[in-house]
Amino acid sequence: HTHIDHFIGFDSILRLHLRREGPLRLYGPEGFIDCVQGKLGGYTWNLISEYPLVIEVSEIHGKSVMKAIFRTEDAFMRKDLGESLFDGILLRDSFITVSGVVVDHQIPSLAFSIEEDYHINIDKSKLSEMKLSVGPWLGELKTAIRENRRDSIFMINGNRFAFSELKEIAYITRGQKISYVVDMLGSEDNLNRIAGLVKDSDVLYIETYFSDEDKERARDRYHLTAREAGRIAREAGVGRLEVFHFSPRYAGAPRALSVEAKEEFERGGSP
Repeated sequence: HTHIDHFIGFDSILRLHLRREGPLRLYGPEGFIDCVQGKLGGYTWNLISEYPLVIEVSEIHGKSVMKAIFRTEDAFMRKDLGESLFDGILLRDSFITVSGVVVDHQIPSLAFSIEEDYHINIDKSKLSEMKLSVGPWLGELKTAIRENRRDSIFMINGNRFAFSELKEIAYITRGQKISYVVDMLGSEDNLNRIAGLVKDSDVLYIETYFSDEDKERARDRYHLTAREAGRIAREAGVGRLEVFHFSPRYAGAPRALSVEAKEEFERGGSP
């Protein structure tokens, strides 16, 4: 969202990431870089030069993306990195692909989907047969499988294990897809954009801010109704619908919004 504090504490992000290696990547719609710069500009960064934190910010403008970088060694002074074409992909690495689309919330708002290339599962029965306890080494094993590092050695409860000894406890299935949609008008253009983004998601997290009875209010506030959220999920063929972000006017009966959305989601036929 353009307002970066809307969904997560920006200060908390910085505190959690200050001592970690690798860049912190932030993505948003038009005006997002200025928002990040303004937030960083509210502090005096005189004692952080020894920290390795780098913040990479990407801002979506239609079919282009602008990028800027902020480094602790420069006291978070902004450095613009130019503009490039945007094909809908925000981030792609050996683990996941993150996609996004800009929708209308009277201001630009960004919706996301995160999709694994494939999913590595752990066979708990084989884990038990080998008398191995769960721990951080399982994450290391998954990374070694993804990167095909067959010479990896793992320390488990003080014992050394080769990659070849452990690889059979893992098996690969289709990658999962999770989508997140919040703050958008229920216009046909927005609905079509989001349906394409979240298509075939295993889980869709989506706002149901108003009841369909308050559809005019939803239009005025540039939010979805529960029925519109259910329609998106149904037309996109998602596996599970998870609704949230309810208007305070339903504080006494939020379940009604969930029921309305899921009834539309499970309804057959066309809208």
